[in-house]
Amino acid sequence: MVAPATGIRRRFYHAFACFLAQNGYATLTFENRGIGDSKRGDINSGNPSLHDWGKLDMAAVLDLLQERYPDVKYHLVGHSAGGQLVGLMNNAQDLTSIFNFGCSSGSINNANYPYKLAFHFWLNFVIPVSNFLFGHVKSQWFGMGEPLPKRVASDWSRYCNGSGYVKVDLDNSITHYWYDQLNIPSLWLHATDDQIANLANVKDMIRVYSRIKYEIVTLKPSDFGFQGIGHMGFFSSKKKSLWKYAIDWLDQQ
Repeated sequence: MVAPATGIRRRFYHAFACFLAQNGYATLTFENRGIGDSKRGDINSGNPSLHDWGKLDMAAVLDLLQERYPDVKYHLVGHSAGGQLVGLMNNAQDLTSIFNFGCSSGSINNANYPYKLAFHFWLNFVIPVSNFLFGHVKSQWFGMGEPLPKRVASDWSRYCNGSGYVKVDLDNSITHYWYDQLNIPSLWLHATDDQIANLANVKDMIRVYSRIKYEIVTLKPSDFGFQGIGHMGFFSSKKKSLWKYAIDWLDQQ
């Protein structure tokens, strides 16, 4: 199960998914409600939220995998939000392992300058102004993926302005969750040039999964002959040499 980052279409993960399939893993990519082909009419149809993405969409994807491929191990590959929202899935304990890239709390408090200024502008100006003017966020104008439903974008802003991402809403608007119950193995990869998922924010997110077994791997682009990896580069076919991390992890579980 390849769980996407916020506003990223499933086709972005196509080459990576094919690589997993070629290595013996039945692989499913998808789009959360309000994104790409999962949008039904108006982008805000059903008033989707990040909570809905984890509780409803991601749980349904795992249900489908279990229906089509019974009695096997199930793994989740999470990219950014795809790893952040696992604890909202009522079937998350059916997973054998989690492999995350670029997954962190995204807390603006741990961002470095000058990126911190740009991120503040995005979270606290672009998102609220775009929601006010258009009823959703024109993320595509800023190279931030697909347009975002209003509530999803508001959640994103609120979570990244706090600590622990979705932890902001736990025991408040979100009363049913499994973050503190998951104790499965997980691997968290991030790149040194990822301004969002820096090490402090990766650790901030892991703390929400209070019982999870985890390893953190930090990737330095120059070690692999790359100029950069960033927040998105791991899944690029041009960075295919990094995919061995995923196969090695999955094969060991």
